[in-house]
Amino acid sequence: MSPLNKQQLDQIRDERREEIKQASLKVFARRGYKGTKTSLIAKEASISEGLIYRYFNSKKELFITLIQELMEEARRELEHVHHLPGTPFEQLRNLTENMFDENSKYAFMLIERSRKDENVPEKVTQIFEQLPPNVLIDLLVPTFVKGQKSGEFSPGEPRKLLTWYFTIVNSLLTQEQGDEEYGLPDVDVLMRILAK
Repeated sequence: MSPLNKQQLDQIRDERREEIKQASLKVFARRGYKGTKTSLIAKEASISEGLIYRYFNSKKELFITLIQELMEEARRELEHVHHLPGTPFEQLRNLTENMFDENSKYAFMLIERSRKDENVPEKVTQIFEQLPPNVLIDLLVPTFVKGQKSGEFSPGEPRKLLTWYFTIVNSLLTQEQGDEEYGLPDVDVLMRILAK
């Protein structure tokens, strides 16, 4: 067997780092910053705890890295919210469906929990200040108004209706209802809250 070249080693390192981040995302989302131990992350990733420290200096560094990357991704996604395909109803439905998607729900869960957590590192609080929590609603108001005019959404103050809607969505995500008997509701059930 020939030794691995630098490119192969870099690829293995990148893959391992990503595995650690994905495992930590799930654990931090479920347990919060304070309730998460690196041993739990290691167990989720099926690696030794010591391996985490080869890629991250501390739990704090790992957490900050995760939040920073998630918020950068959120910022990029928000820039494209007006360009989503379909009617306003379809756009909001697809956005909600994405939030409940197995690959995305932990990111939304972690951001929502961490925004409310007083025990997060100061750097995380600073990152959140750069993208206020209501920015999604602000961006969706014109789409919602367009949907009201076309008869897809119920009448009422758009900001208030969207705030109520996303409060429900975020509450469902942070409670991780998927572990209970009935699971998370179907997106179409949630969309009835806004439909005319």
